[in-house]
Amino acid sequence: MTLEKITLFDTTLRDGQQTPGIDFSVEDKIAIAAMLDEFGIDFIEGGYPGANPTDTTFFSRKRTQKAGFVAFGMTKRAGISASNDPGLSQLIQSKADAVCLVAKSWDYHVKVALGCTNEENLESIRDSVKAVVEAGKLSMVDCEHFFDGYKANPDYAIACAKEAYQAGARWVVLCDTNGGTQPPEIRDIVSAVIASGIPGSSLGIHAHNDTGQAVANSLAAVEAGVRQIQGTLNGIGERCGNADLITIIPTLCLKDTYSSRFETSIDREKLVGLTRLSRAFDELLNRSPNHQSPYVGGSAFATKAGIHASALLKDPKTYEHVEPESVGNFRKVMVSDQGGKANFLNELKRRGITVAKDDPKLDTLISIVKEREASGYAYEGADASFELLALKTLGTVPNFFAVESFRVMVERRFDSHGKLKTVSEAVVKVLVDGEMVMSVAEGDGPVNALDIALRKDLGKYQTEILDLELADYKVRILNGGTEAITRVLIESTDASGARWWTVGVSENIIDASFQALMDSIVYKLMKNRELAGKIAAE
Repeated sequence: MTLEKITLFDTTLRDGQQTPGIDFSVEDKIAIAAMLDEFGIDFIEGGYPGANPTDTTFFSRKRTQKAGFVAFGMTKRAGISASNDPGLSQLIQSKADAVCLVAKSWDYHVKVALGCTNEENLESIRDSVKAVVEAGKLSMVDCEHFFDGYKANPDYAIACAKEAYQAGARWVVLCDTNGGTQPPEIRDIVSAVIASGIPGSSLGIHAHNDTGQAVANSLAAVEAGVRQIQGTLNGIGERCGNADLITIIPTLCLKDTYSSRFETSIDREKLVGLTRLSRAFDELLNRSPNHQSPYVGGSAFATKAGIHASALLKDPKTYEHVEPESVGNFRKVMVSDQGGKANFLNELKRRGITVAKDDPKLDTLISIVKEREASGYAYEGADASFELLALKTLGTVPNFFAVESFRVMVERRFDSHGKLKTVSEAVVKVLVDGEMVMSVAEGDGPVNALDIALRKDLGKYQTEILDLELADYKVRILNGGTEAITRVLIESTDASGARWWTVGVSENIIDASFQALMDSIVYKLMKNRELAGKIAAE
């Protein structure tokens, strides 16, 4: 039996950026696009070139290796030809493989928002799609407010969708922009669109979560015939968010009602990385993962003591709808560590580290990781720190240098012009090949001063870290009060373009930062010797 393909379209970097409190930098977008590309998503929508400097810079280069790189923007304005519309021109000139055009499909919006006639809107859709296709790019059209538009004027909503399809759009995406449509309505309306002449193989669904049913609506659309699903990582998005791909993907892959009929670009081997992807993304956002997220949450396979735990120990299937290992998660009730070993072995294998399942050092590593994560460490978002910990536990890490001591001072004073200023200074003593080196540096803050001082003079290793750059620095307070535990996550990069993340945890923010900085430097030196860095280089 031939399975039908469900195409996965991620709009985290575009629609997800509408989430209150989220503002991606170019570096954030590059890192997230690489994560999605590695995982196997079919299309990655990167943003709106021309709308802001970040997105324009992001689209100055192609940012994916395997996935389709998608630019988002509006159809041409009424009264202007496609060739003279500056917004459309920027989309076509970007380094994107595909262009997703947003088009009005509710006649009320055409009148109020665009201020043009229904026919002029159809012309804008038609001419814009043709311009994208003629430029050699794959064309998609997001029919904005499609379901509300269909309820108000079904003939016109379908006319907009058909105009896009007939003009050459590869995908016509039906958008539940307000997020209020119910699953039975989704099925009925999608069926009507297919009956009008647009095949389901050219239709997509874009659902918002305003009634908590974005995932259900997406799956209802699949049942009705659509073959592309748009969504975001962890369901981020404006208002209540978008359809959560982290929930949709394993449902399509692991639930027989879908897996017996459909296939996706995510095979069982890639699916094991789902939990790591979800949590690494949350770490980049500097927020705590939702413990009750389906499949990937910390509580997704956790059971309190009692009758459930007893049954689980006899047969996990009694209270688990899928195996935790299938999505890279852990069972949290088992007395044995066997469930966890499979995940650790997989993570180590990905890094080129070979260890036997019965090696006692593996048990030691698992115990250390669990103990550290209980105290605040988060290794899902700190791949380099995890790799260094694994290498130290399972084997050896060269003793490149040793920090004998460091001191950080923060002074608030008036300068010679009478202006109040805060000055940060760090002093670091480093032992390299038996020789003590002391470095002093000022910085824009205590952590910056410590970073500069630490990397100022590493003796014979100094030239090796000249291209090392700190791309990002995030701090999270793990509990309340002035004595709170602090987690620091640092993102580093070098001239090769590789990126890696390190973590430190302490009651003292400077100490936590120092741990992460040290790991970053040691990882760089290991990477230079091809002793580490397989994941970072991917």
